Amino acid sequence: MGDPASISAEITAAAWRHLRETGPAFAVLADPDWLSPHAPTQTITSPAEARFAQAVPVLPVPLARPVTPGQPDGANAAATIASIERAVRLVQTGQASAVVTNPIAKSVLMAAGFPHPGHTEFLAALTGASGREIMMLACPQLRVVPVTIHVALRAALEALTTAVIVHAARTTHDALRRDFAVPQPRLAIAGLNPHAGEQGRMGSEEATLIQPAIDQLRAEGIHVTGPHPPDTMFTEPARARYDAAICMYHDQALIPLKTLDMNGGVNVTLGLPIIRTSPDHGTAFDIAGRGLADPSSLIAALRLADDMARKQAVLF
Repeated sequence: MGDPASISAEITAAAWRHLRETGPAFAVLADPDWLSPHAPTQTITSPAEARFAQAVPVLPVPLARPVTPGQPDGANAAATIASIERAVRLVQTGQASAVVTNPIAKSVLMAAGFPHPGHTEFLAALTGASGREIMMLACPQLRVVPVTIHVALRAALEALTTAVIVHAARTTHDALRRDFAVPQPRLAIAGLNPHAGEQGRMGSEEATLIQPAIDQLRAEGIHVTGPHPPDTMFTEPARARYDAAICMYHDQALIPLKTLDMNGGVNVTLGLPIIRTSPDHGTAFDIAGRGLADPSSLIAALRLADDMARKQAVLF
């Protein structure tokens, strides 16, 4: 469901209208009264009951209070959290193939006692994968993985180590093979400093942290290149030479991807025992309820989740 005061209801209904004839089919964990003004709904007790072409299948998660679009309400935080928890259980029990999450308002959940920085960390805790979760952003032109994620830039630099770079790259390599059917993944490792440190003149992290990670990954047989100057590695010719870019911090990864394809970008959580994707945008409270929301990223997230599930089914 995501935050019920966000654009989630609008884009979910629009995604159903776009996909109702072709699929992939999905069920929504939400309050039926919240979604029904936007699309016909079918209340179900299990995904097996869904008749996707006729209406949006809804597994009921009741809200505590009625929703005013654009005005988040902490009283409904429990329903947002319950929606995520139940979705994970459905995949763990084989009743669904993947979890696709609508955007949440982290501040609203935290004010209600939510102890996690975001979806990614909560999903890792729910699936017993805490510490292994990795965030990938993907669009047709680019895949990026930030080594450090939802922390302040100063804290991200302090958290950057050779070990976390190696972990992010290994997880990405394995996911590209398993979930994206890339038989021999090529990873490009970004530098941290301007010009990738300019041989130590603009910073030493390339030599002390990043190059040792590259050496270790190569010794394991993983195809990696770098450290690459961050200001040139996202050009079209450069992107053709790798399957995913490993970036050192959040904005280094997300700015180029969102610039290339803000509407078609998808957030993918790697390192979990389940498939999880989400739209690459936030709650958009400022336009909620105004009929302006673009469902493209949610549609892309649903399609990518389906594609990943099918590739895993072939492998396993």
